[in-house]
Amino acid sequence: MVEGVFNRFQNSASHNEHYSSLNARNRVKISSTMSNLLSQHILGSILVRYIQPENSKRCELLLIPLALEDRIVTPRRYLDERAEVASLPEKFHPVPADSPHSLVQLKLREDNTGDGFSSGVTMVESGTMKALDYIDQTKSTRDGITEITTLLRDQTGRFSCKHHLIYREGESGIRCFTEFTNASNAPLTLELLSSFALNSITPFTNSNSTPHLLFHRFRSWWSLEGRLDSTSLESLHMERSWGGFATFSERFGQVGSMPVRHWFPMAAIEDKTMGVVWAAQLAIANSWQMELVRRGDRVTLCGGQADREFGHWSKSIKPGETFASAEAYLTATQGTLDQACQALLDGQRVAASGAPEIEKSLPVCFNEWCTSWGAPNHENVIAIAKRLQGTGIEYFVIDDGWAERPPEAIIQNNGEWVVDQKKFPGGLKPTCDALRKLGFTPGIWFEMEVVNPGGHRWEEHAHLVQRDARTLQVGSRRFWNFNDPWVDQYLTEKVIHLLRDTGIGYLKVDYNDNLGMGCDHPDSLGEGLRLHIEGVQRFFRKIRQEIPEIVIENCSSGGHRLEPSMQAVASMGSFSDAHEGTIIPIIARNLQRLILPRQSLIWAVLHPKDDEARLHYSLAATFLGRVCLSGDIHNLSDPQIETVKDAIRLYKLVSTIIDHGFSYFQGTPDGSYVDPKGWQAVIRIYEHQALVVAHGFELANAESYDISLPMEKWKLSSQFAGQGNQLEIVDETSAKLTLQRGFQGGVWLLNC
Repeated sequence: MVEGVFNRFQNSASHNEHYSSLNARNRVKISSTMSNLLSQHILGSILVRYIQPENSKRCELLLIPLALEDRIVTPRRYLDERAEVASLPEKFHPVPADSPHSLVQLKLREDNTGDGFSSGVTMVESGTMKALDYIDQTKSTRDGITEITTLLRDQTGRFSCKHHLIYREGESGIRCFTEFTNASNAPLTLELLSSFALNSITPFTNSNSTPHLLFHRFRSWWSLEGRLDSTSLESLHMERSWGGFATFSERFGQVGSMPVRHWFPMAAIEDKTMGVVWAAQLAIANSWQMELVRRGDRVTLCGGQADREFGHWSKSIKPGETFASAEAYLTATQGTLDQACQALLDGQRVAASGAPEIEKSLPVCFNEWCTSWGAPNHENVIAIAKRLQGTGIEYFVIDDGWAERPPEAIIQNNGEWVVDQKKFPGGLKPTCDALRKLGFTPGIWFEMEVVNPGGHRWEEHAHLVQRDARTLQVGSRRFWNFNDPWVDQYLTEKVIHLLRDTGIGYLKVDYNDNLGMGCDHPDSLGEGLRLHIEGVQRFFRKIRQEIPEIVIENCSSGGHRLEPSMQAVASMGSFSDAHEGTIIPIIARNLQRLILPRQSLIWAVLHPKDDEARLHYSLAATFLGRVCLSGDIHNLSDPQIETVKDAIRLYKLVSTIIDHGFSYFQGTPDGSYVDPKGWQAVIRIYEHQALVVAHGFELANAESYDISLPMEKWKLSSQFAGQGNQLEIVDETSAKLTLQRGFQGGVWLLNC
């Protein structure tokens, strides 16, 4: 089992031979038991099947780990053998065991809602779906990218849909999105359009799938990001009803402009019996939803833009106009949830590769927020920088407090963006020049999307986001309208010109409140929000275009924007606002399942009062992503500074493993994240190296734990661990981890 965890892409010679032989068989015939198979395609280790349910003109999408193709079973057709069904009057027979689904879900305002007691619970399987037929399919391959386009059309000719499935050679996941085209002579109004739908789960049983399935999601609140929520379908109350006459839905997501608030836009279904995980992740920065839907034996997982009921969204499509959904990442993995999560992360690597050249080596960052707490000035910035020379830190970020504030503002006065000359005489350029001479890339903090009270921009109502024809205010924030050319020009001058004129090389973009259900637009509040976020991301891309070498940090109260579309317009994201709590290693571990570690910026806030164990605990956590140091670091003693240097030296040595490796997880904190108990270890493998990052949480005594390793002749190469913490190689597949009492952390590098 351990070896299987590390067999990441299943690209052995035997698998390649299996792919070739399967392709040959498919060219000859289609099995008689799959007479409704429209087409099938091999995309890496995934077999993709497009299926037409019996007695329908629909098209379902089924993803299967290729190695398990022979384990698929034909589903039963009817439920008549059940006693409660058999006793029904003859006119009710036969009772279907399932109902047809589709790889696209949509709802038009012009059509009826669905049946099965679904109104107000779900908009899937609406009246619009009853006339959506499969028409045709095309496949193209170019430059290692395969795209399968499936055409669906309304029986009356009002509209068509194109479902796009895209595979990049070498990746272990697939991307998809949906296009809707109005082919009529009048506007049509969308109230639901899915980005993806994974149908017919699970295909490995011919009866009720409930006992086999586990549903996985990841919860998220401020400074509590990424808790795994795994629930049986029985616990979700998602068992099939006795006759399958009702449509059940577990619909969840988030509403507003913080896409990772309450839930991450990712979900998975695990077949516990077969060891298969289907997983999906949305690349969307506005309101979104996912749904687990069932009416019969098997279930469907679908998702995309939050619909009219859940996200206040509808959109009018003019005759001849085409609208495309947000993109989704999909996979079907034989193995564990962790493997499925990391298969989805493969889809984010192409966007991450667009970061500036300096980012390739994963430079270490210092941010002075937890040092000055909003009171930076030229003198303290340069004094800290001089103390940090020679530590290996490359980015020096000046956080909030560099701009002028009205007397009543304590922190975060946004909108005017006038440099405080009392703190920075002559502006920011002399400070940035001095930082560069000391060997640092200077960085700056902005919360550019909002304005706060006390400045002239607070009253710029014509250029601020509106709801119900009034300027939208959330707490102490109003929001610039990013589809207003005046706003684009204003922020170009205030942000882009400042960055360029001062020589700043690092931009931290914060965002500390939420637009909620949306803003004014003729179609809907949700459509206003969607277009607003499009404008925000367009400005992010403009910054990159104007200053190609800029490093952008995506921060939203820490981790509220850690989804693929925002990570794609930034170099990295702030993992959380958990600055120095003992929760940090837990959140950092959680996020290895959800964002690339090379894009996960982790706080290590250090103080002179920290003993050796605490320094190792804090610094070890940063090896789960990117290093972001802060705190009273300039007051650390020389021995403490040497500990920091030791950590950074090892970090630079293992940065390739952090960037390209594959992680698996052992141990777990017991219950509480805020006051954790227990232990955890993350083992990240790349080529012939293993990086072990381990933490103990308030252990009552020294404890030893068994660690599983892939079969190799491992040798300990380097380590960064507090006194008494050690990793001992036992044999070719295991090691013994020893952690001392209290809170402990350590890092070990193994070679073979």
